[in-house]
Amino acid sequence: MRFSDNQIKTFQRHFDEQLLKNGYAQTELRSLFGLLLNARLCIKPHELVMNPDQRMSESELLTMIADLKALKKGIPIQQLLGETEFMSRVFSINEHVLIPRQETEELVDWIRKDCDMAGPQIVDIGTGSGCIATSLSLDIADSTVYGIDVSPAALSLAKKNAKQLGATVHFRQLDILANDIPFSDLDIVVSNPPYVLREEMDKMADRVLNHEPHLALFVPDDAPLLFYRAIAEKAKSALKSGARLYVEINERFGLQTIQLLEHLGYEDVILKKDLNGKDRMIRATLNIPQYI
Repeated sequence: MRFSDNQIKTFQRHFDEQLLKNGYAQTELRSLFGLLLNARLCIKPHELVMNPDQRMSESELLTMIADLKALKKGIPIQQLLGETEFMSRVFSINEHVLIPRQETEELVDWIRKDCDMAGPQIVDIGTGSGCIATSLSLDIADSTVYGIDVSPAALSLAKKNAKQLGATVHFRQLDILANDIPFSDLDIVVSNPPYVLREEMDKMADRVLNHEPHLALFVPDDAPLLFYRAIAEKAKSALKSGARLYVEINERFGLQTIQLLEHLGYEDVILKKDLNGKDRMIRATLNIPQYI
């Protein structure tokens, strides 16, 4: 198909028509095309509005056609471009890690605003791309940050991101279900662990289900709090008295997660909603009794 001598606006109409047929929402299309426009053609969306007659070269058109085909197959735009923005920084992304979401930015922002201590020691459990650990390292002065993950491929990418962004994060491979947290006197433990039930798979978009790692997404239907129990139990021997645990959660299990943490001895447990009004994150404090 020809696009009016490679005119960008003509291709954009074709782009929208094709992706609407493949289940993309109308609201997504402008964002998707804007990302490709900037990444492939170095044109900002407002520049195309101001000059709607702009054209692509033949090679640029072929690249955009290939991108459209990939999107139609369900490949996420972040994996297609190999990067995404998180906390106003660009992180590399691949098929071995979850694509960072807005809700996780909200969790990181909560920690940043809460943290008023000097030189805190922080552990990010299930670090994935390293977006949480790297962001906290860069945004909390004099912090010592550790990132642990069971996946060697994820850790490789996390190390790359930390290096590219100039963060100092100490990464280690570890299975939190099988091992204790190998650090002590921590001020903060944070985790965005797997929390999607397998019974929820049929509600998920194919581009998530088919292109993001199930290891980082799913828990058994009969053990929705599997990772929260392991993390909270093991954090008790790694946190200082008065230190805090932060977790991102499945909106369905807010009350149960609060009850679990309180049962394990955590206090001041706070459930917070995300910007979409869903129960999404919890903060809990560990006050260790002092015996004289």
